[in-house]
Amino acid sequence: MNKKIQILSILFLGISQFAFSQIKEEKLILNKKREPEIKKIEKKKTSVETIKNYPPEEKSQNPVKYNITDVPASSDFKTSTIQGEDIAPKFDGTAQNNYFQFGMGNYGKILGDANISKTLENKLEVGADVHVLSTQGLKKEYPWNSKQNSGTLGAFLNSYGDKGKFNVNAEYGIDNYNYYGIYALEPSSDVDLKQKVNQFKVNGYYDFYSNEILNDVRVKSSFLKDHFDAQENQASILANFSKHAIDIGSSGISLNADLGVGLETLKTDFAIRDKNSSNFFNTSLSPKVTFRKGESYLMLGSSFDFLNAKNSSDLWDGQIKNNKTYWFPQAEFQLAAANGFKFYGGVDGGLKLNTYSEMLQANPFILSDQFLRPTQTKYHFYFGLKGDIDETLKYDFSAGYGKMKDIMFFKANSLFDNMYTLNRSAYNFANTFSAVYDDGNVSDIKGSVQYFPLANLVLDGEVRFTKYDLKNYENIYNVPLVTASIGAKYTMLDKKLLLGFKGIFASDRTTNSYQIEGVSDPMAQNGMVYQSTENTNDKVGGYADINLSAEYKVHKNFSIFALGNNLLSSKYQTYKGYKVLGAQILGGVKITF
Repeated sequence: MNKKIQILSILFLGISQFAFSQIKEEKLILNKKREPEIKKIEKKKTSVETIKNYPPEEKSQNPVKYNITDVPASSDFKTSTIQGEDIAPKFDGTAQNNYFQFGMGNYGKILGDANISKTLENKLEVGADVHVLSTQGLKKEYPWNSKQNSGTLGAFLNSYGDKGKFNVNAEYGIDNYNYYGIYALEPSSDVDLKQKVNQFKVNGYYDFYSNEILNDVRVKSSFLKDHFDAQENQASILANFSKHAIDIGSSGISLNADLGVGLETLKTDFAIRDKNSSNFFNTSLSPKVTFRKGESYLMLGSSFDFLNAKNSSDLWDGQIKNNKTYWFPQAEFQLAAANGFKFYGGVDGGLKLNTYSEMLQANPFILSDQFLRPTQTKYHFYFGLKGDIDETLKYDFSAGYGKMKDIMFFKANSLFDNMYTLNRSAYNFANTFSAVYDDGNVSDIKGSVQYFPLANLVLDGEVRFTKYDLKNYENIYNVPLVTASIGAKYTMLDKKLLLGFKGIFASDRTTNSYQIEGVSDPMAQNGMVYQSTENTNDKVGGYADINLSAEYKVHKNFSIFALGNNLLSSKYQTYKGYKVLGAQILGGVKITF
């Protein structure tokens, strides 16, 4: 096994040494199977393609859908290694929607993954999928429980009519894990560190084939509850109105006019510690006009947000109310010298409601009691160069600078009391984090590349540099200065064997941490109390996470696969105290039908 892993490692390191990219959005492009779109500024978050003026009859004969998957370091407890194509690539053009796969590996890892769909006679596609991932955790690293299991169960419906397409999907997800990152105390092995999060989502989307008047409508909703009785309800609707392709004389310039109208509501209630409660209602308007000639264009617009906010907490009496109107600039240009060279630049901004749900996605070890505050990007200037050279090399390089208010990041918590006892709540071992906010400036440089040297070989890569200059904090906590990734997928043996590689890298990060010791106190019940000392400039080391995958088609309906995650076996930490799994080898079978 070790020799095979070494051979695969040498192979993929050799073919991917020039690439830099991390795919966080999957976008399908018809008629160009060798030309997947690289990750870019556009943020498509629908469950089906968004292609205008597409013949509904032709569309119904080849329904497609895609998922957007945010892939953190693949060896983290919270990561499913079965949902990102960068970790386990699929066979292009030959994959079937109906499949089931099951695998087992070290660390007690078990995965199950299934998808089934059917297109009915009335152009209606219905389907369901399920994902399950479980691990026993780091038993040799921690005497207490560090196991984790997660699962999602979803159903979807796609309909292709004469005037537009409709998609609705529902998903129930559960994460069951532990606050295992205790670094300052030594509790007993039977300490209760459990956290569990249940979330139910329903999303709907309707897209008209034409861009006349009503362009598309999107509806999202989410309902969350955790082990400590935190509850969050979120709903939003966005309607895009437009009038496109208005010719301006005989100049060859066309005009597109768009207006986005959005409503978003968020209500979050916490039941422990300070019992923070938040209630937000935001209305947004985004008018813009675009002048286009060929591949070059100039977009001018604005966005307005009308926010009604209410916050309450046991820390103060009564309720804090705030009604405020925001204006943000929106402009972008693109000068297309050729397909291979497109210069672009612009300015944007916006208001983002920070939710408990999104915080858990970024850091599952946060305390179940957060003060929620929206983040405001006052402005963000950017410029860049992108291109597609002979459908062989796609690239995008950009740099930007912005001014932000209430930048959200995570700060480590200390003990919530000084009682000299280990009989504590799961979150009271200096093992959780809380959101903090600060104003400041941000500078960013990004580069992404996809290279198609052969019809059966794809290389990709990304590198990102992000620097924050904050008003109050000397450093932004738990945010790396540089992140990068390289990847490759290669098919061989008449497309029966698919090999995949992904390397994910991050630089060192600054965090705060605590040293806790017992000191005598005659006034205390047992004569001792805990005393904590904060280190505001602690370091969590960077990491290199190397992943390999292979799938072999024994039969057109039967495959065997193997996944190797964190093959360098580095026990790095994503957050202080939280080591990830070491080298993981998982194998299994896949049945398609």
